[in-house]
Amino acid sequence: MKDLKYLAAFSIPIIAVLGLSFLSYWVWATPVFAFVCIPILELIFPVDTTNLQSEEVDSRLKRKIFDWLLYLNLPIVYGIIIYALILVTRQPLETYEFVGLIFSVGIVLGVNGINVGHELGHRQQTNERFLGKALLLPSFYMHFYIEHNFGHHLHAATPEDPATAKYNQSVYSFWLTSTIRQYFNAWHIQKKLLKNNKLSFFSFKNDMLWYTIFQLLYLVLITTLLGTTALLFAVCAGIVGFILLETVNYIEHYGLLRLKTKSGRYERVKEIHSWNSNHVIGRIVLYELTRHSDHHFKSSKKYQILDCHDDSPQMPFGYPTSMVLAMVPPLWFKIMNKRVPREMVLN
Repeated sequence: MKDLKYLAAFSIPIIAVLGLSFLSYWVWATPVFAFVCIPILELIFPVDTTNLQSEEVDSRLKRKIFDWLLYLNLPIVYGIIIYALILVTRQPLETYEFVGLIFSVGIVLGVNGINVGHELGHRQQTNERFLGKALLLPSFYMHFYIEHNFGHHLHAATPEDPATAKYNQSVYSFWLTSTIRQYFNAWHIQKKLLKNNKLSFFSFKNDMLWYTIFQLLYLVLITTLLGTTALLFAVCAGIVGFILLETVNYIEHYGLLRLKTKSGRYERVKEIHSWNSNHVIGRIVLYELTRHSDHHFKSSKKYQILDCHDDSPQMPFGYPTSMVLAMVPPLWFKIMNKRVPREMVLN
């Protein structure tokens, strides 16, 4: 039964479907659930710092249920976005309903789309990486695969990494700097990969070019089949999805910096360079993303076997609660700044 706890990750899309089905004020049920109910539950449920024993790790790695729980997100995410696009085109909606549905679907795209796409993007099998990239498409963030895997994991917790929030930087400033810098970084990485392999810009292996084509075709298809209202909805929901991701990026490494060695190079990424959270509700809903320190320590580890490290900096709350706190910068700074190691602040 413990294996099935991750079924709770589907609670957000289920509530989103309820909003799509009943409309009226139900359209706001998903944001309320994600950012009011879940934070409350995180405060109620205990923190769990236990790690798996070696035999348990081996057992979990052999069970395909953990992989299928990820794969199932693909039809769910695309089913919800298609349902929503048809609905907003054919159903007369009040403005508050239209906006509420944008946020509801956007949250699904961020949590069950980008977050799962991130996990699958670290897998070794091509078909799993393909599924991961497909989950990034509705949020127009396919470039995240390149920048995250070849950029962020190399430069995390350094000024060179756009996805590492600076000390005293607000989440609103971070949305702008991270979104823009990550996109251009992805192109820079792609061009470098092509150059190293002596390939031209128009090579079949220019993934960034393919990502651009696929995402444009996605929008053209929506506009052609359903019209401009559906296009507006798709664009806005996608923006909500990647803003949600960037909010998670913000809290994952906020203020943490790797120190430079005597040679002038940055020290290697350690468990102390990512914020960890052991709040069980956030862990389950986000497929253990909150054990981010171990993810950076060994990015190939699957979500179901991630560990808690005693020397990792600990968040006082779970990731969903922390995302809400980040929306109020003075409160965020008051809570988090004193937790950032002094040597990192002064570096």
